[in-house]
Amino acid sequence: MMFPNVDLTTVEPMRALAAQFPRNVTMSMGLHPTEIGENWQEDLAKIHDETLRGVAHGEYKAIGEVGIDLYWDKTYEQEQMQAFEQQVDWAISLGLPVIIHCREGQRQALEVLQGKPVKAVFHSFGGTPEDVDEVRHQGGDFYFGINGIVTFKNSRLRDTLPAIGLDRILLETDSPYLAPVPHRGRRNESAYLPHIAAHIAAHLSIPIEEVTSTTTANALNLFSLPS
Repeated sequence: MMFPNVDLTTVEPMRALAAQFPRNVTMSMGLHPTEIGENWQEDLAKIHDETLRGVAHGEYKAIGEVGIDLYWDKTYEQEQMQAFEQQVDWAISLGLPVIIHCREGQRQALEVLQGKPVKAVFHSFGGTPEDVDEVRHQGGDFYFGINGIVTFKNSRLRDTLPAIGLDRILLETDSPYLAPVPHRGRRNESAYLPHIAAHIAAHLSIPIEEVTSTTTANALNLFSLPS
C-alpha cells in the first residue's frame, strides 16, 4: 500500500501507521492542493524539510499527493500552481515519481507539467480519451490511477480504459472514499480492489489475472519497489 500525505497534521499519524506494517506499506510526502492557504509557503518549506529527511532514510518513495483542486474553491489557484510546480521540481531533482491530484484543474496541472521530465500517476483519474491524449502530450511518463469510479453504473470511465491501455493503469482505492460496487457508500479499503480489477478485465475482455499482474508490475515500476 502507498500512503500519500495530506498536510503537516497528517505526517506523524501516517508515519505511525506505516511503522505498524513495514512489510506492506510505503509512503509519499507532499502538500495536498486543498491545503494551500495563506501560510502555504511556510507549510511547504516544512514539507520540503520532511521530504529531504525522509528520502535520505529511504522512507518516502514518491512526492504526493500534490496537484490542483479547484472544485470547491478557486481562491488560491495561482498559489496551488506554484506549490505544485515546486513539488514537481523536487520530485525531478530527487528522482522520485509524483502522485497527482487533479480535480477541475487539468488545464492548470498540464500547464505546470509542460515539458517537465516527470514520472507520475494521475490519481483517481476520471477523464475522457481526449483528456488522456492531452496528458500524454506533456512529455512526461504518466500512469493513470483507476479506482471505484470505474464500477459505478453511469461511469464513462470504462470507455476511456482502451485509450489508457493496461500497461498504464494502476489500481487504487482513494480510501476512505469511492468504494466500488457492491460496496458503494461504505468506507473504502484495499480489500475491495478485486472488484475494480474485475470491471477492468471485463471491459477490456482480458483475464483478471492479466489485469492483476500487469497493474502490480506497473506500480512496482512507477514507485521503484522490490517485487
